[in-house]
Amino acid sequence: MKYAHLADAHLGSWKDLKMREVATESFLKAIDDCIQKQVDFVLFTGDLFNTSLPALDILKTVTKKLKELNHNQIPFYAIPGSHDYSPSGKTMIDVLENAGLLTNVCKGTVDENQKLNLIFSTDPKTGVKITGMLGKKGMLDRLYYENLNLPPLENEPGYKIFLFHTTLAELKPKHLQNIESQPLSFLPKNFNYYAGGHIHHPTKLEQVNYGTFTYPGALFPNNFAELEKYSHGNYYFIETTKTNFDDKKQLPQTINLIPVHIKKHTPLTINCSHQTPEVITLDILNEINDKDFTDHLITIRLTGTLGKGKTTDIDFKPIFSQFYQKGAYFVMKNSSQLQSPEFEEIKLNSTSPDQIETDIIKEHLQQIKLYRPDLE
Repeated sequence: MKYAHLADAHLGSWKDLKMREVATESFLKAIDDCIQKQVDFVLFTGDLFNTSLPALDILKTVTKKLKELNHNQIPFYAIPGSHDYSPSGKTMIDVLENAGLLTNVCKGTVDENQKLNLIFSTDPKTGVKITGMLGKKGMLDRLYYENLNLPPLENEPGYKIFLFHTTLAELKPKHLQNIESQPLSFLPKNFNYYAGGHIHHPTKLEQVNYGTFTYPGALFPNNFAELEKYSHGNYYFIETTKTNFDDKKQLPQTINLIPVHIKKHTPLTINCSHQTPEVITLDILNEINDKDFTDHLITIRLTGTLGKGKTTDIDFKPIFSQFYQKGAYFVMKNSSQLQSPEFEEIKLNSTSPDQIETDIIKEHLQQIKLYRPDLE
């Protein structure tokens, strides 16, 4: 038996059309891979779209691809993610399910004790039992987990998969340690595979009495920082021997992270400390001289504190022009970590937020001369 685990496509998230197309191509390529590998089914753990009402062209593309998957008799099992929902609670996942293009496995009932009883969806070809929990923004799904009736899920025999779209404390990467999360113990035990979504960082964890937990990360980076860090998206490909599905013991299975390459990515980090805007522009132009960037995605991050001048004095027009002349597909920059010498560290004794704000304004008025103080 073999299946694929995809998550966090966030189709439509990029404002720029060219980047939006790359993100869509990542989804299409991942599905093409699944068809080529002849997987038994596909799991998708939330945030197929970046909004509950995606653009019609994106919806049309996804519908066509899911129909192709359906034509190849490969079921698509999904849960709604935190971005899939509208304020009214409606989701495009339900529309696609009503069209027969996927199965939303987050189904259940609430009993007289206010306990949530999830229902398994059984894959007809393999007999695998799949269920899961939807994702909500602001960790609002935590209440669902706290009221989950665990024993029936844990005692169910067979090969079982649990889909979730939330942040588990035990699986948080270091750079996301401060975000809100919930414990892994909220999930039912005795499942063979726990397919996660929501965290855009590939992670795998083997947990005693549970099974294998994974986050495949986004199918394509969702913003500048993610593109800079990961360069591309991923999904998991899982293979296991289809035997003893009625045995509660864990079956041997191989779990491989498959990269989804669409465009090459070239990251540039420029330390601008003690440099002038003119020198920085020249340095970047020299950096890209005599290099080929055909069909590359380019990210430029500027760091440090300028020797003089303002960050807006750096002339990016010739830099971008040079990259595109050398065949770059798309170029973007980030100067959030670049500081101007006019804005130096200010130490204040005040504790009142209002007074601190007033003091900071007064201090900066002494450092930078743009308008008359009364106009500032």
